[in-house]
Amino acid sequence: MRLFDFDGTLVDSNGVWEEIDRAFLARRGLSPTREYSEQMGHSIFPIAAQITKDFYHLDLTPQAIMAEWLELGWQAYAHQIPMKPGAAGFLERCAGRGEDMALVTACVPRFCQAALERHGLTGYFRAVVYVEELGVEKRDPRAFRMALERLGVQASECTLYEDSPAACAAAKAAGLTVVAVYDPFYASYEQQLRRSCDGYLKSFTELLG
Repeated sequence: MRLFDFDGTLVDSNGVWEEIDRAFLARRGLSPTREYSEQMGHSIFPIAAQITKDFYHLDLTPQAIMAEWLELGWQAYAHQIPMKPGAAGFLERCAGRGEDMALVTACVPRFCQAALERHGLTGYFRAVVYVEELGVEKRDPRAFRMALERLGVQASECTLYEDSPAACAAAKAAGLTVVAVYDPFYASYEQQLRRSCDGYLKSFTELLG
């Protein structure tokens, strides 16, 4: 079974979240640091909101922070975010071969659904596992074990495509075959990912021949 991350792997959205962070913090005279951004990368929504509240000592509830993020992010996912190069073609090829596919994503469910529908991808995946619903982050191997249990498959049967170094490490610890996918946000981790993962793609176009 082929498993795919969504943000930064199939769609070019990591930059959007950087913009959302900047806009949210700028409203309060603040700016994101690299340390903050590293903590936020691929965190599930409620944990990311708590990180933001604690890191910047904000007088806001996590619920209020999430509501503002939803306001800032909806337009991008529903109307703007593009696919990563070659991703649509690779999914189409896999589907044409009858391969079983699923998403395992930390994306906000309604954002993900909007982008999937806009790009005509909903029919490609047998299931979408939203890590937010599992209650653990993708940097935790338990997230992948729980996702596999939901999908009814064994780790040895699956290959994951993922951009986040922390999520790649967690998936490897859970026993999956992992192919890292380049994203500019994690460009400095390329050599580490090449060493630790089973494969590394600069782009899905490499798989299309």
